[in-house]
Amino acid sequence: MQDYLGNPVSDMRESTLAILDDFIEGYLAYERRAEGIVAAADAEPGCCIANVYAGLMWMFLETPDAALHAAKYLAAAERAAPAATRREQLNVTLLRAWAADDVALALQLCDRISDEFPRDLVVVKTHQYFEFNRGNSPEMLRVALKVLSPNADVPYMHGMAAFAYEQCHLLDEAQMAARTALDLRRKEPWAQHALAHVMLTRGQIDPGASFLESMQDTWVGLNSFMVTHLWWHLALFYLSQGRHERVVEIYDRCCWGVAKDYSQDQVGAVSLLARMEIAGIDVGERWQDVAGYLVARSHDTVQPFLTMQYLYGLARAGRLEAEVLLQSVRQTAAHAPAFTKDVWQSVALPACEGIYAHASGDFDAAYRQLSAAMPRMLEAGGSHAQRDLFELLLLDAVLKSGRWVLAQQMLELRRGSDPEGVPVNLALAQVYGELRLPDLAQQAQVRAALSRARHSDRVPH
Repeated sequence: MQDYLGNPVSDMRESTLAILDDFIEGYLAYERRAEGIVAAADAEPGCCIANVYAGLMWMFLETPDAALHAAKYLAAAERAAPAATRREQLNVTLLRAWAADDVALALQLCDRISDEFPRDLVVVKTHQYFEFNRGNSPEMLRVALKVLSPNADVPYMHGMAAFAYEQCHLLDEAQMAARTALDLRRKEPWAQHALAHVMLTRGQIDPGASFLESMQDTWVGLNSFMVTHLWWHLALFYLSQGRHERVVEIYDRCCWGVAKDYSQDQVGAVSLLARMEIAGIDVGERWQDVAGYLVARSHDTVQPFLTMQYLYGLARAGRLEAEVLLQSVRQTAAHAPAFTKDVWQSVALPACEGIYAHASGDFDAAYRQLSAAMPRMLEAGGSHAQRDLFELLLLDAVLKSGRWVLAQQMLELRRGSDPEGVPVNLALAQVYGELRLPDLAQQAQVRAALSRARHSDRVPH
């Protein structure tokens, strides 16, 4: 028997194989149909690869107890492994390494599997996920390119390459790969997402918004992360355009409320709320709503990138659990495994101290701590666009602590990639006023006003 990509699999029920194929393509396409693999594994506990994939589904929840939930499926996969194919046996070993939090071994196994079985795109995608979470974008690209040729017919492969190119700042290559993916399959959300990144980085704000608007009809059947994240990207374009009412509408209707207990939905909400506030939007009681779900994260140090945003959401809502989580970060930094200890100690800990200080209104401390963390922030994971949240918090601390010279430098650098952005130009108007450069302040004010006026009559999609 073979899966839909042509990988040999052990004998199983035809119904299980159909669900297996749904998992593989659903995983690559960020579609909800991937979730059916858990029930399939429960129905056929002797199917090795179905149980591996069910275990992976639990691990992708990104919670401290994920490995406990995955243990049942890992055990079933191990029982079935002696009669399974070599590729399936290697996949069992990969799940075991991840569940044991042995990321170094998991990375080695991913490389080994894709070397021997280049059509195992579940492993390739998972390998990129691991590297993304530690900021290693060149490795994300290497992983994609080494199997690109034998998978040239698969649109999701080009989407994986596109995002890796973009994270390496290879924007022309990213755009080409994304367009190739979309030519093969218009509903390829990861390629849409990669192209949105390219346009944001290049300051193509209006074309970026128009592109995502034109793709909304394909955002069906997606999992909560993908659908909320695509709307999140559209909201970033709208923030630059000064379309505040539309941003609030997207937050309320499309970004927060799909899966409020899921890690990615939570950090997306925290990130967008923070950006909304920095842009001058009154978010009302929304911090309290998000924090109500973040209280379960008060000991969650699964990933630095996630933990930093959980902490900001809790602290911004004034929840006591923020101090508990900050203490958990201090403990993790002191006792983390060797493979991750440096990033917790040198990046995540000072960043968390700075984030907590910012949310608490201590902008001098926020400036000091975030400044220490920023040069290595990519090691904490996340994309350029996502990590920009921490740059914005640092910039906000610079502004609110009256460091006008530094603020001018930071803002003009930002304006290079967002020349007509409303938030950046309004901030520049304030800074140039403080620096007694009234003509420049007026120019910035005019740029913001013209941008806002140009987009005020746009009909929302």
